[in-house]
Amino acid sequence: MIPILGLILGILIGLFIPITIPSQYFTYVAVAILAAMDSVFGGIVATINKKFEMRIFLSGFFGNALLAAGLAYIGDKLGIQIYLAAIFAFGNRLFLNFALIRRYLLNKFLKKDNIVKEDI
Repeated sequence: MIPILGLILGILIGLFIPITIPSQYFTYVAVAILAAMDSVFGGIVATINKKFEMRIFLSGFFGNALLAAGLAYIGDKLGIQIYLAAIFAFGNRLFLNFALIRRYLLNKFLKKDNIVKEDI
């Protein structure tokens, strides 16, 4: 319940306290947000598997975001779109983690209704 409240609080803060990001930082912020979302989904999967550790989550959350933004910066300076590698890697993991969460929720929902998987 606490993560859901945190999500709602974060959305409300984002809606009512608008922050303007200069256009030259769009790529860095977008890649960092994607990396942070990957960490959040990974944390949810770890919680489902009962393997969640706050140290690992926080180091991954900030480390992934900084690494992704750093790749975007280095690529920007070299004139190469290296940030696309981060988008691919984090995007792929994000969809894999989402698939695991979706399967877990579906199995949990189907078991509550006494529906056997073979019936579907």
